Amino acid sequence: MTFNQQDEWNFLVMWEFIVRPGKEKAFEQIYSPQGDWAQLFKQGQGYCGTELSRDFDAPLRYVTLDFWESRAAYETFKMQHAAEYQAIDKKCESLTEKEQEIWKFERVGAEIKKQD
Repeated sequence: MTFNQQDEWNFLVMWEFIVRPGKEKAFEQIYSPQGDWAQLFKQGQGYCGTELSRDFDAPLRYVTLDFWESRAAYETFKMQHAAEYQAIDKKCESLTEKEQEIWKFERVGAEIKKQD
C-alpha cells in the first residue's frame, strides 16, 4: 500500500487467523498485499490496499487489514464478487485452524488531518 492509498481509506476490516503449522509460507503468499485476496479486492472500486502482520509472540497468529474508501464500497464489492470470494475462501480452508473477522472500523478525523 502506498502512502497516498493510506490517506484515501475510510473503512477498515480486520481478520484474525491461526495458521496450521507448516502452512505459513503458503498463507503469507495468498494473504500478502500482492496475494490472491488482494488481487481479487483490486477488482472492486474503492479498494485501497491490504496489510498482513504476524504476531511477534505467537507466530502462527496473523491479522489482515483491508482498507476501503467506504463501507459501501466494501459491501458492494462483496455482493458483486461473492462467487470469487467464496472460491478463494474455500481454497484457503486447509491453511488455517481458525479464521474470524474481528473488527470493522470507520476512520475518524481524516478531514482534520487533510486540513493541517
